[in-house]
Amino acid sequence: MNNAIFNFREPKNEAVLGYLKGSPERESLLRELEYQSKMELEIPLIIDGKEVRTGNTKKLVMPNDHQHVLATYHVAGEREVKMAIESALRAKEDWMNLSWIERASVFIKAAELIAKKYRNVLNAATMLGQGKNCYQAEIDAACEVIDYLRFNASFASKIYGDQPTTEFDMINRMEYRPLEGFIYTISPFNFTAIASNLNTSVALMGNTTVWKPASTALLSNYFLIKIFHEAGLPGGVINFVPGQGSLISNIVLKHPDLAGIHFTGSTATFNGLWKQVGDNLEHYKTYPKLVGETGGKDFIFVHNSANPLEVATAIVRGSFEYQGQKCSAASRTYIPESLWSRIKNYIIDMTQAIKVGDVRDLDNFVNAVIDEASFDNIMSYINRAKEAEDATIMVGGEGDKSVGYFVQPTIIHTTNPHFLTMEEEIFGPVMTIYVYHDNEFEETLHLCDQTSPYALTGSIFSNDKYALVVACKILRYAAGNFYFNDKPSGAMIGQQPFGGARASGTNDKSGSHLNLLRWVSPRTIKETLLPATDFRYPYMM
Repeated sequence: MNNAIFNFREPKNEAVLGYLKGSPERESLLRELEYQSKMELEIPLIIDGKEVRTGNTKKLVMPNDHQHVLATYHVAGEREVKMAIESALRAKEDWMNLSWIERASVFIKAAELIAKKYRNVLNAATMLGQGKNCYQAEIDAACEVIDYLRFNASFASKIYGDQPTTEFDMINRMEYRPLEGFIYTISPFNFTAIASNLNTSVALMGNTTVWKPASTALLSNYFLIKIFHEAGLPGGVINFVPGQGSLISNIVLKHPDLAGIHFTGSTATFNGLWKQVGDNLEHYKTYPKLVGETGGKDFIFVHNSANPLEVATAIVRGSFEYQGQKCSAASRTYIPESLWSRIKNYIIDMTQAIKVGDVRDLDNFVNAVIDEASFDNIMSYINRAKEAEDATIMVGGEGDKSVGYFVQPTIIHTTNPHFLTMEEEIFGPVMTIYVYHDNEFEETLHLCDQTSPYALTGSIFSNDKYALVVACKILRYAAGNFYFNDKPSGAMIGQQPFGGARASGTNDKSGSHLNLLRWVSPRTIKETLLPATDFRYPYMM
C-alpha cells in the first residue's frame, strides 16, 4: 500500500500553439479539418459507459454551412434520462471511495491525451461544430480544457490538505465528502472547456453526473466523453445525455437524490431551474447546491488619460472574437469626448479590415454565429438600431444566412446611455458606444454600474492611477472579473478565476479552489483520546 502523502503541484498554463503558415501544427490541423468535414458521425448517448441509441435522431450542422451535416445524434427520452440517473447513483459508491489521487490521475491522463494525441481532433470539432476560428479553438478546446484538468488536481490537493488543529488529548480531522446524490450538469455551446469542467470538477471531488450538453456543441462534447473513458474514467461517473432541456430537467429536478446543479447558460434558464428546485425542496434528501454562470453585458470604460489605439484594439478584439458569443465579450463602451474622434477612426478602420467567413480559411477573424435563432435575434437588435433616432450604425449592420449564419461585426453609436443595445445581452458581434463629457467621469461610472442587471466582466482604460482606483471602487459590484487596461475577456485558469454576481451567476469562480469547494460536504471528526469518567466538573469534586 502506498502510504505517501501526495499532492499535485500547481502546473504552468498550457502553451498556446501559433499555427503560423508552414508550421507543423497548422498543417496537421488543416488535415484534421478536412477529415472531419468529410465524415458524418453518429453520436449516441453514453450511459454507464455504454453507447445508447434511441432511434430518435436529429442533425448537427456546421454554422458556416448549414447544409453541411457533421453528425446525426440520438436524443434522450424519459427512459434514458432515468437510466442515466440510476447509472450515476450506482457508480457513486465505488467512485467516491476511490482515492482522490486515483480520481485525479484519470483527469491528468485526459489532459495529456488532449495535449499530445487529440489536440487537433478537439480543435477541429470545436471549429466546425461551434464556429470558432483556429486561435479561439486552441485557447478553448486545447489549452483551457487542459488547464482545468491539471489545475483542479492541484486545487484539490490544497483542499484535502486543509485540516483543523489538533491538541494532544484529541485528534481532529476534516473529511471532504462528495455531495449525497448525483449532480446535474448543463453545458453551453460556446466553450468546449466549460463542458469539460462542469463535469470533471464535480467528478474529481467524488461526485457523479448526469450531463445535458448543448445540442450545437455535440461534436466536441462527444469526443470529450470518449477521451475521458480512454483515460480510465469508469462507466457511470459522467453520463452523456443529449436531448431537450425541458424534458431532461423535469425528470432530473424531481428526483430525491438530486444533490446539485452545475450550470452555464442563460440567466432566464438558470432562474427557471432555481424556481423548479424551490418547488421540489420537500422531496430532496438534502438541499441541492446550485452553481451557475449566466449572462453578461460586459463593458469597457475609458478615462481621458487612456491610449486611443490600445482602447480601439480592446474594443475590436473584446467585441468580435468568437463573434461576441462569449459571456465575457465586450458589448458596451463609455468613451470621453476628448478621445472619441481618434478612437472612432481606429475602430472603424480595424473593423472594416476584419475578414468574415468559413472557419476552414484560417485568415477569417470572424465566423458564423451558432444557429439561425441566434442570427435572427442579433439582426433584430441591429435593425432596431437602424430605425432608432438616438442610434447610428457606424460600421457593419448586415447579415446573411443563405449559406452560413454570418453577421458582420457591427458598431453602434448612441446618444442614449439606456439605449436597448446598451442594456440587453445580445450575444453577437455588436458593440454599442456612448460618449460622455470628460468632466462627468464619476457620474458616468455610476451610470455604468446601474445600467445593467449583469455583473460578469468589465474593464477600465486609464494611465491615471487615481482614476483607476476611483473606477475600481465605484464599479466594485459591476463585474466579478475586472481588468485594468485590457479587454474584459480571456480569463486564464489559475490566473483570473472566473465568475460574476448579480444576474451573472453565483460567482463560484471556476478556475480556482473556490468552485471545487462547492462539490464537497465537509465532515468534522474528533477523536477524544482519554474520555471523561465523571460527569462532575473538577471544581465540584
